[in-house]
Amino acid sequence: MDFLSFTDLTLFLLLFALFVYVFASVTITSLHKVYLTFHFCMMFWPICQFAIKAVDTPKVQLFYLKLSFIDMCLIAVGWLLFTIFLTGHARFLRKKLSILLFVPAIFVAVCVIVNPNGKFVLPLQGNYIHRTYGPLFWVLITVLIVYIIVSLYLMSRALISDKATRIKTQVKQVFKGITVMTVFVCLDIFLNVVLHLPLPAIPGLTSLGILLSAIFFVIAIHRDKAFDIVKIAHQDIIDTIDHGILVLNDNEVVVEINRTLLPHISFRIGSRFDMANLLSKGQSKSNIHLFLQTYQMHPLKRTQIEIEFPNERYVNIQTAPIRVDSEMVGRVITFQDVSEFYRLIHETNSQNEILHERNQSLIIKQDELSLTNRKLEKMAITDGLTGIYNRRYLTQKLEYEVMNNIKHQIPFSVILLDIDYFKLINDSYGHLVGDQMILSTVAAIRQTLRQTDLLARYGGEEFMIYLPRTSQLQANFLAERVKSTVESNKMIVKDIPHSISITISIGLLTINNFTMESLRSPHSYLNELLESVDKALYKAKEEGRNRIVSVVR
Repeated sequence: MDFLSFTDLTLFLLLFALFVYVFASVTITSLHKVYLTFHFCMMFWPICQFAIKAVDTPKVQLFYLKLSFIDMCLIAVGWLLFTIFLTGHARFLRKKLSILLFVPAIFVAVCVIVNPNGKFVLPLQGNYIHRTYGPLFWVLITVLIVYIIVSLYLMSRALISDKATRIKTQVKQVFKGITVMTVFVCLDIFLNVVLHLPLPAIPGLTSLGILLSAIFFVIAIHRDKAFDIVKIAHQDIIDTIDHGILVLNDNEVVVEINRTLLPHISFRIGSRFDMANLLSKGQSKSNIHLFLQTYQMHPLKRTQIEIEFPNERYVNIQTAPIRVDSEMVGRVITFQDVSEFYRLIHETNSQNEILHERNQSLIIKQDELSLTNRKLEKMAITDGLTGIYNRRYLTQKLEYEVMNNIKHQIPFSVILLDIDYFKLINDSYGHLVGDQMILSTVAAIRQTLRQTDLLARYGGEEFMIYLPRTSQLQANFLAERVKSTVESNKMIVKDIPHSISITISIGLLTINNFTMESLRSPHSYLNELLESVDKALYKAKEEGRNRIVSVVR
């Protein structure tokens, strides 16, 4: 082997040194992993080219030759993946269509491995150091050119887009690297394959192009911080925070200022910060001396103070230590402008009395509305004369209760009663006495009812009582008690020499048997029940009044 044969080995060692340098000098992120994989693939080409010349066996030479061109396919895919990540199109790789990126490279790699009938490469002079390429070689070159064109297209689009200047600088650097690599690869193909010069092949052209492009990439990584995502993200976050942020080292020297704070202070990075001098420019409602004592004598403690500066600017200042392994290495001081907050407080205080008076007025009106609403609600469900529930509320209540009783097989009863000969009382004594008689009768009935029973005025002199969870025997007993209590009730009326008493006729309905078909039409079923108890009351009147007619269903 002559001296020139070691060109590829030398370039491999330089590439390996760059690989170790990048690996050892950066914090590895997802983008760094992509690049290192790409760089690792680039190292294979020169070492394989050196190995072809270092061995004498044609089969082994062919193995390294195929391996080098398979590696070139990987480099082409790596170019594209690297470009996709760098230009911010990584989301495309999550789609199923991303598999199409690898199909052409896989196809040509298979063609290289199989080398059907020598259509990719054939040996000259009995070995593969001197070789001739077939049509599949040009298919591979065409595929590589397509990958390069797509990569360059994505980067050119990024350069003319509205992306940040920092990103464009990185893309421009990588663009140069891939362009340089492409030029050297094309030069290698032109001089060593197309021209077929009688002179010996020029070694290391592609390897040199790979090395130069790697140098461009490393410059982008270190100088332009292409992949320093964590640091960039931290800086972007600090610069977008509304609070002013000042970072000091352990000697009270400014090492970082965010954009929010820059327009408002005279400090610059590298200048010494003097907290006492800053506080002397304003006045505080709290104890400045205590704050400074804590700041100076107890630096590991968090502390804060609010200062009023000229022009009615209020600033909340907070300090916190920066620790590494329990040792203080600096401070973070935040400045929050709370002037708007104090302005709102002053405005609020000036409006407090007016708001208080308005609130009192609103409270009074709210109480009045609440009282009115309660009255309206009561009027909607009660009878105006007697104060007991009206027919509308009763039917609504019964519709729910009846369906619930049927659903759970609970017996219940309904009493419908009517004052006997009530018209005669109105005709004899007048309607006012008739109203008093109704009120007296309601009072007497209430005395006989249980807490769970529901009494409602059903019509003029008709009343209905709902008896929940009541069997026929219990209902008959309660009906008899109501009837006797009303009959024994004596009402004294002014200007009438004798007391007045009345009797009532009662229709009683008890439900013991239940059919689930009734649940299909609750309203119709309730009408049937009311009609049944009404017929019972009518029968009681026909049979002479002052009696009870009971119906069981």
